[in-house]
Amino acid sequence: MDPLRTTATIQELLERDHARLDRLLTACRTGATIDLAAYAQFRAGLLRHIGMEEKILFPTARRLRDGRPLDQAHQAKLDHAALAALMVPTPTPEIVRKVVALLSLHNPMEEGPTGIYAACDVLAARELAELLVRLQNAPAIPVAKHFDGPRAFAAIERLLQAAGRNL
Repeated sequence: MDPLRTTATIQELLERDHARLDRLLTACRTGATIDLAAYAQFRAGLLRHIGMEEKILFPTARRLRDGRPLDQAHQAKLDHAALAALMVPTPTPEIVRKVVALLSLHNPMEEGPTGIYAACDVLAARELAELLVRLQNAPAIPVAKHFDGPRAFAAIERLLQAAGRNL
């Protein structure tokens, strides 16, 4: 059974997905090399997770707040853009280090009793079951092949700077 389908709250669902992604990210780091198969699973999972938040969770929270975004949504969106940019080039130990560092700053903003997910559980209490189904049924995001051109690396640095993340 899919562990993401046995949840009662947004917080539980998405924190469990964070843990799954953390395990995949750990598995892809094998010394000085990257396990590309594990990284491919991590990459696809991370992009799907970001899509769940950007396309389903944040718009729902904004609607339930009469058009006002969650207080932490702006920073989350900046981090998501930087994370997505980090998924573009072929993974290297330095790319993976930056992903780990960014997630260590980003995930606590979403998790825990004062995080985005807990706030969304309260906001969406009346439609929680429906929202959980939508999140669980979020489609995979098409994943393009890696691109290692200078524009990819410039975009990473620009987006990390815009997010205020000096990694």
